[in-house]
Amino acid sequence: MTPHNHAKPGDYAEAVLLPGDPLRAKWIAETFFDDAKLVNSVRNCLGYTGTWKGKPVSVQASGMGQPSLAIYVHELINVYGAKTLIRVGTCGGLNAKVKVRDLILAQGASTDSSIVKGRFGAFNFAPIADFGLLRSAAEKAEAAGMRYHAGNMLSSDIFYHANGMAGYDALPEHGVLGVEMEAAALYTLAARFGVKALTICTMTDCLITKDEIDAEQRQTSLRDMVELALDVAVEV
Repeated sequence: MTPHNHAKPGDYAEAVLLPGDPLRAKWIAETFFDDAKLVNSVRNCLGYTGTWKGKPVSVQASGMGQPSLAIYVHELINVYGAKTLIRVGTCGGLNAKVKVRDLILAQGASTDSSIVKGRFGAFNFAPIADFGLLRSAAEKAEAAGMRYHAGNMLSSDIFYHANGMAGYDALPEHGVLGVEMEAAALYTLAARFGVKALTICTMTDCLITKDEIDAEQRQTSLRDMVELALDVAVEV
């Protein structure tokens, strides 16, 4: 047990999905898991364990932003023995070729966060996904006919930039596909502790074209993303 998690040792599977929203964690467990069991409810940051296609898997809400995610990921790895962590979330689009409802597989995660920059001194550490998870997700998405893009994601600590898109400067010109708020910290912690991590996001609103999807489309897209993530997670 920790100050943030009252689960007992063994309550989590080695493979854990990480949505930011606690209610999305509940929805994932109730919609996709067999024999779902609530294992954590501290601060209403809900965690569940069950099975998917007969294999054990967990879901734990990570909260919003890299500081919150870093707490849960650190504890999942070092207290509860998680070996595979897959973030499932939504993101904004930074490239016109990425359409709403497309998936972004975050091959790398650029960031403005001091969580990453503050640890490496003069070096610009590059947080990257586990290649095996990335390859599996790409192959499964392609086989299922899902539109996906693999590339660089921006993990920003700022949601409302004072200068709007100008706050992102040259990132879109250098192939950054989307923006969210957690992947870089996840990848950095996974590298530090020698575990596997991947971020899969559904692009729900494009900052370039201003396209966005409604609530019904968002739910359908999230279902595809979660099923893909679960298939990848239990394959390891």
